[in-house]
Amino acid sequence: MTRDEALSILHEFTQNGNLRKHAYAVEAAMRAYARRFGEDEEYWGLVGLLHDFDWEVHPTLPDHPLKGAEILRDRGVDEGMVQDILSHAPEASIGVPRDTLIRKALFAVDELTGFIVATALVRPSRSLSDLKAKSVRKKMKDKSFAAAVSREDIQDGAALLDVEVSEHIQFVIDAMREVSDDLGL
Repeated sequence: MTRDEALSILHEFTQNGNLRKHAYAVEAAMRAYARRFGEDEEYWGLVGLLHDFDWEVHPTLPDHPLKGAEILRDRGVDEGMVQDILSHAPEASIGVPRDTLIRKALFAVDELTGFIVATALVRPSRSLSDLKAKSVRKKMKDKSFAAAVSREDIQDGAALLDVEVSEHIQFVIDAMREVSDDLGL
């Protein structure tokens, strides 16, 4: 699968601009972690780009991502990629373990990218250019801020990658800076 093919699927099923931006942010973070770990950057990026492509049409578990997986299979997407995408959902509801580095990374960056965007948007600059992990950590302590984002998932994701939380946050911020124009930040 090419990035253009993945974008076509994403754009077909995701009309909401913010959901598309989320996909771009996760893609950037996945590509950065692939580089860091010496993995296939293109493949990891595609997994990140497509992980929530069906969210707009199937916004509840287990429909998301199970019905999305069916769509991907019908489009000829490799079963390994489908399984990697499925792994970002809670294992208890989907049954796909986070037992590989790519699956751990996808889980680790998914919630975090959204929280980083939320943090950037409340800053005077509304930008990633000067955002630091310290600011994100401070916002994590405010339970009413971006309340839907699981702080536990952010911390668990860093632990899965065996990376300190602040280092993980800064790494993802830096990755997202590479696509800041696409994110509107």
